[in-house]
Amino acid sequence: MGVEWRLKEERKGLETPIIVINVKAYAESIGQNGLKLAKICEEVASERGVSIAICPQQVFLAQVASSVSIPCFAQHADAVPPGSFTGFVTLEAVKEAGAVGTLLNHSEHRLKIADIEFLVSRAASLGLLTIVCTNNVRVSRAVAALKPYSVAVEPPELIGTGRAVSKVDPAVVSDTVKAVKEIHEECVVLCGAGITNGEDVRAAIELGADGVLLASGVVKAEDPKKALLDLVSGI
Repeated sequence: MGVEWRLKEERKGLETPIIVINVKAYAESIGQNGLKLAKICEEVASERGVSIAICPQQVFLAQVASSVSIPCFAQHADAVPPGSFTGFVTLEAVKEAGAVGTLLNHSEHRLKIADIEFLVSRAASLGLLTIVCTNNVRVSRAVAALKPYSVAVEPPELIGTGRAVSKVDPAVVSDTVKAVKEIHEECVVLCGAGITNGEDVRAAIELGADGVLLASGVVKAEDPKKALLDLVSGI
């Protein structure tokens, strides 16, 4: 199983450490701006030989996924099969759009544990990866038991503050890594909330994280490429 997982990871361009950029619904990531941002991520990934993935806005997922070589994740998927579910996003549609997987349970889009379980299982059957966001060690441990590709711990109170969890509350990161790996050794553990520079990334990795998940630090930066280059300097 371990070998299969690593091969899957390599095929999808997801070697760790990895930086995952969630562009949210910011104005700076709509349409051509979002595509430009994805191309910047692709460029930096190629130039620096690092793994960078992006979560485009849902409406532009297929456009971005078909335009760049870096892995793309949906920002969300709903716990429903294809059928009469107006306005819902199915995993099958996410796969057809060209994404390698989906982000789930972000603090801005919470899910019930039963829905997370459904989505992680169904995604695996479709060959899709899941990055499940959590808010603390206890929830991280519970989610790890579902065997997602990744658990991303993000204390909600630090999201968008510029105060990195890896510095403000390092125990959350190290304790989450320990708890998750005890349950699911191959699970990729990311940390997020307030990550803005290379020092924050370095601190996260030194605490045992396999990478970081962030949004505004790059998306809303005056110079996104400069911000991204700073981030990768911490790897």
